[in-house]
Amino acid sequence: MTGLGCVSSIGTGVEDFTAGIKAGRSGVTPITSFDSSDFPAQLAGEVQDFDPASIVQVINLEDWGRTAHFAAAAARLAVEDAALALDEDTRATAGAIIGTTNGEAPSVDTLTRQWLDGGPDTVSVDVVRKIPAGNIAAAVSVELGLHGETVVIPTACSAANYAIGSAADKIIAGEADVMVAGGADSVNRFTHAGFQSLGAVADGVPRPFDQDRTGIVTAEGGAVLVLEELEHAQRRGAHIYAELLGYGLSCDAHHIVHPDAQSIADCIRRAHANSGITAGDIDYVCAHGTGTPTNDITEITATRLVFGDEHPPISSIKSMLGHTMGAASGFGAIACCKAIEDSFLPPTSNVRTVDPAFGDGIDVVGDGAKPAQVRVAQNHGFAFGGNNAITIFGAFSDREPVGAGAAAGGERR
Repeated sequence: MTGLGCVSSIGTGVEDFTAGIKAGRSGVTPITSFDSSDFPAQLAGEVQDFDPASIVQVINLEDWGRTAHFAAAAARLAVEDAALALDEDTRATAGAIIGTTNGEAPSVDTLTRQWLDGGPDTVSVDVVRKIPAGNIAAAVSVELGLHGETVVIPTACSAANYAIGSAADKIIAGEADVMVAGGADSVNRFTHAGFQSLGAVADGVPRPFDQDRTGIVTAEGGAVLVLEELEHAQRRGAHIYAELLGYGLSCDAHHIVHPDAQSIADCIRRAHANSGITAGDIDYVCAHGTGTPTNDITEITATRLVFGDEHPPISSIKSMLGHTMGAASGFGAIACCKAIEDSFLPPTSNVRTVDPAFGDGIDVVGDGAKPAQVRVAQNHGFAFGGNNAITIFGAFSDREPVGAGAAAGGERR
């Protein structure tokens, strides 16, 4: 992992984002992107004063929607952070795999309003062109001039982890030396209303792992990482944040919104096996941690099945960002890489009383970021329909690899 790019409600660029995480900064504010006055919940994790024109260099912003703007801007920041000069040979195979939940839902909101106010004849063709979800990854490839595989993965709130794993597979297969992967989504009325109708939106700030938690806060942003084949990165003297040791996937196929603890535990075990590590190697878990009553207890039940009484610290950065949907596990991946590099545990903000239903021995890092050596970090992403994706990151060392990379026959990522 040689480049980290983020546009978030707590900071743009990896350094500002990391400073926000360490400080427990809240990006949750009153909604401004649409009229929320008819909703009981009126908070979101919006990226205030987002100016994509100050970041992107190639795409015409008029041709793309807000979610594509987030993705392209985060990708540009990631490539700049990697100090990666994309030559012609690299561009020929490098690609963009981006996850999302609702794609260009703000544009759908706009079309809906046009239709309701003036009928079908008033619908804007220019807005229609922005709607296809594939535009989100396409904007990244256009911005960076990439000609390799360009794909949007729509597995909702686990999508960025799916994207990271898929990008790694391209490199392991020898099809590319460089890939960019992550996720992007935007705050919008459609998504906010959907979660509100499920009774899943918090009545205030998000409180993951708190006994009085009441739900999520919808949020937005773009999180993109540069994945690079090891020897390619070493030849150019790249800064290596961490290694992607492996990943695991599972699908509950059990319930559209109720996660299954056993399936999540199986996913964790698959990620460990794919990474060539054991449960005892994990120093930190970046939780899915939405703050809904059901998700948090199910997630802790699942991790208990794997870790038992030797449970590593676990925290939720959604307590600061809100739930960034398809970008969520992308931000989690960035937090894991920085936790490894800077030797700290990201905090869970807004925790007043840890839910006693979790049992003893669960450290949710609820009293601020803590210094700690993190050699291996586990990043969770769970989604509607039971789509689970977990990525594992390890400290990089030329002499002492953390994991053997079992699924790749020992090949280093």
